Amino acid sequence: MSETTDDEPRKAKPLSAAARRILGVLVEKAKTTPDNYPLTLASVISGSNQKSNRSPQMDLDDEDALLALDELREAGAAREVQGSGRATKYRHAAYEWLGVDAPESAVMTELLLRGPQTLGELRTRASRMYAFDNLQAVESVVNQLIEKDLVEALTPPGRGQTFAHKLYPPQERQYLVAKVEKKAAAETTADTSTSVSEAAPAKSQVDKLLERLDTVNERIDVLEKRIAELEQ
Repeated sequence: MSETTDDEPRKAKPLSAAARRILGVLVEKAKTTPDNYPLTLASVISGSNQKSNRSPQMDLDDEDALLALDELREAGAAREVQGSGRATKYRHAAYEWLGVDAPESAVMTELLLRGPQTLGELRTRASRMYAFDNLQAVESVVNQLIEKDLVEALTPPGRGQTFAHKLYPPQERQYLVAKVEKKAAAETTADTSTSVSEAAPAKSQVDKLLERLDTVNERIDVLEKRIAELEQ
């Protein structure tokens, strides 16, 4: 499997959802189950529709998969090969098409299979394809992909910053950005509500303490009045 250098031009372009999923499956299976790679059409469909490590869930059939594979072959991102028994199989050309190396490929594959993710999620999930030493190593790879115009940040820097690949068609990307912004707004509202609810008990305790202090002061006033009467 060849890898491109930074001097080679990137050939990547937006792909349909089915084509992105299948490209991710081809790269993933080449890394995780090399004995069963290249993949038959049945394996491509099974990998695309599996319940684990996928978001969103898909239900591709033969026609969907063949159309997506044609799209990938025309783009130069996948190839059709002859397997044993002359069965048609498929393999990716992601390294050349995207212009990436092994760690970059692992991150891109996870973004293709699961959509937008944080650095922590990418480190955990991509580790089955490439062992990242720490979070800083993942951040460095993501920054390299951003420089190659393959990845972008969907949320501002800080805790929980989310990243996505840039192979979405324009309309789908607009929907994705709106979805992420809506989720972020909901989380901010939830955090604010939690802060208010946490502050409420504290305020209640202060009120109780003030009430007790008022009671003590009243008792002191009564005692002082009695003492004054006795002195007289």
